[in-house]
Amino acid sequence: MKMTKKVLITGMCGFLGSHLYEHIMVNTDWEVVSLDRLGHTTLHGFDRVTESDHYDCTRTKMLTYDITKPIGTGLKKEIGDVNIIFNVASSSHVDNSISGPRDFILNNINLQITMLDFALELHREGKLDLFYQFSTDETYSTAPEGVFYKEGERHNPGNPYSASKSSQEMLCRAYSNTYKIPIVISNCMNIIAEKQHPEKFFPKVMNKVLKGEEISIHASPDGKQIGKRHYIHARNVADAVLFIVNNAKDRLHHIDASSGVYNIVGDVEYDNLEFAKKIAYAMGQPLKYKIVNMDVDRPGVDLRYALDGEKLEKLGWNNPVSTEDNIKNIVKWTLGNRKWLNI
Repeated sequence: MKMTKKVLITGMCGFLGSHLYEHIMVNTDWEVVSLDRLGHTTLHGFDRVTESDHYDCTRTKMLTYDITKPIGTGLKKEIGDVNIIFNVASSSHVDNSISGPRDFILNNINLQITMLDFALELHREGKLDLFYQFSTDETYSTAPEGVFYKEGERHNPGNPYSASKSSQEMLCRAYSNTYKIPIVISNCMNIIAEKQHPEKFFPKVMNKVLKGEEISIHASPDGKQIGKRHYIHARNVADAVLFIVNNAKDRLHHIDASSGVYNIVGDVEYDNLEFAKKIAYAMGQPLKYKIVNMDVDRPGVDLRYALDGEKLEKLGWNNPVSTEDNIKNIVKWTLGNRKWLNI
C-alpha cells in the first residue's frame, strides 16, 4: 500500500520524538524515516521506538546519523523524498548548556543549518510540504505573574539553552523569508511522559522518592517564590502537532511575527513543589525536599515560564488528557518499567 505521506523525524529515538512517532503510527498511514545519532539523551537507544506497541517496521526506516554534519548524497538516497520534516532533535538539558555552553550551542545551531539546507533542497525540487520546528517557552524568558506570552513576541533568552533555541527559530525565519520554505514553529511548555531521561524533573523526583532522598526545589533568592511551570504530556503535544499540520494553514511570515507560530500549552499551572508532591502522592510515598536558591544552584534558569494558548484554542484544539490524569498514568507505567529510571 502506498502511504499518503512520507515524513522525517529527527531525534525520533529521543523522548519527545518517540511519542510523536507513536502518535503518527496510531493516527495516520504515513511512512516515517528517523534520523538520530543516539546520543546520551537517547537512553536505551532504539528501545523507545521498537518496544512501543505501535511500532511498525513496514512503515518505519531508522537511520543513525549525526545531523550536526551535512547530509551527503548516499544518506539522501536512503531517506528518499519526504513531504514533512519534523525537526525535534536538539540538546535540551539546561544544566548541560550552563556547564558547557560552546559545544551545546554549536550542536543546536549546526543541526539546524543541516536540516534547513536539506529542506531547502527538497523545497526547490517541489517535494516539501512543510518544515516543522519544535521550540520552547524558554525563548521568551521569565514571565512575571499574570503574564502569558503570545506567539511572535520578542525573545529574551536567559541561558545558553534558550539562546540556542531562539537561534534555531531565527534561522527558520531567515530561511523562510529568503527561500520561501514553508515553515511552522511551535513553542511548548514543560513536557512530561513515560520514557523520559532520568536527568529531567519528573523521573528525578521519582528516583529521589524511591531512594528516600531529598529533591531540590528551586526558588527565588529570598525563598518566597517557587518556580512555576505548565506541564503537558508528550502525546498531548503530538496531538497538537498533527492538529497544526492538518488545520493551521499560515506559515512563517517576515512581516507578521506571529504568523506560522503556535504555542502548545498545558491545561494547568503548578509551582514545582506542588508538582513534586503530586508525583510523590501518586507513588504513595512522602516527599522529602529542600528549597534552594535557583540563582546559585542553577543560574540562568527563570522562575516562571508562561505562554498564551488562545491561538490554538480558537482553531479548535484542547488538551485530550488532563495533566492530573497524566501524572498518575506516568507514575503507574514507570513503576512497572523501572529501567527508564536507570536504577
